[in-house]
Amino acid sequence: MAEAPKFEGWMGLDSSSAEGKMVWQAYEPKKWEETDIDIRITHCGICGSDVHTLRSGWGPTPYPCCVGHEIIGHAVRIGSQASSKGIQIGDRVGVGAQSGSCLQPDCEECSAGLESYCPHMVNTYGGFFPNDAGKSYGGYANYARVPEHFVIRIPDALKSEDAAPMLCAGITTYAPLIHNGAGPGKKVGIVGVGGLGHFGILWAKALGCEKVVAISRTGAKKKDALSMGADEFIATDEDEDWARNNGRSLDLIVCTVSSPKMPLTKYLALLKTRGQFIQVGAPEDKIPSVNAFAFIVKGVKMGGSAIGSPHEIEEMLKLAAEKKVQPWVQTRPMKEANQAVVDMEQGKARYRYTLVNEAHAKL
Repeated sequence: MAEAPKFEGWMGLDSSSAEGKMVWQAYEPKKWEETDIDIRITHCGICGSDVHTLRSGWGPTPYPCCVGHEIIGHAVRIGSQASSKGIQIGDRVGVGAQSGSCLQPDCEECSAGLESYCPHMVNTYGGFFPNDAGKSYGGYANYARVPEHFVIRIPDALKSEDAAPMLCAGITTYAPLIHNGAGPGKKVGIVGVGGLGHFGILWAKALGCEKVVAISRTGAKKKDALSMGADEFIATDEDEDWARNNGRSLDLIVCTVSSPKMPLTKYLALLKTRGQFIQVGAPEDKIPSVNAFAFIVKGVKMGGSAIGSPHEIEEMLKLAAEKKVQPWVQTRPMKEANQAVVDMEQGKARYRYTLVNEAHAKL
């Protein structure tokens, strides 16, 4: 049996950790179970969720907490019951935002391949495994311990620094597109051209949508959005008639922004009859109120979407490899995680940061 590795990582000890005050220290991972896989981490994407969690923005965080749920690395220890996917020692694998669910046959969600909606979902960090197995810790670290069901093989065609952000930001935008009919003949809008939104544009284009429209407050990112594959660009602060000028033009909108001040009623005006508006950006405050007639007069629907199942992540990575989807990623050394988190929060990333664990990446 392989020897258990020593687990160390960047730990948030209180809400000030979001200000670049994480501390590198050892921690005790979940108890080893024979369905687990230990991963030597080479890369981990930085997600907005990491910042929200470090500062307890979505609710109290169970400190100490090691964030990071866009993990890429190599399998170094495999349990005797972790064989269903054929993962071998040394294989390059990844883990997204989920590391557990009940997986019971009487669970409607798990039995339908909707593990990300299981009532007993375990987040990759800041979660608690059943049967007193311990707390989950993320990828700003040297190793990760994860149940095999939520470990994903990474296609050879994808670079690790590119695949990492796909495991959360990527699937968060891919899932609402495929579940709401994005594809040939469909006109899709993506609100927000950031870490999430840029993936929305890339996926909509890769899925063959007839038209992809990027929607942002200003035209500062117009050139980038068009380079990513957007066909049109709407700058809402620069055209006071943008909602009327583009009304009833889109079949589907995926909204990645997380501002409680977003012009939601005007976004809904962009939808065709029976169009759909899917919210994936998660504000720490409430979303704006909307008059019911914004839905009634055109029969439009508003919904939400949360990451995706392991199967959907595998499907997404396959599409990325086949269509040569190229996210806009900047790499940062793992040792500079504190500064990278601060830069991420200040909006400096274009458009995702991936931390590189240089010691392990060279192995």
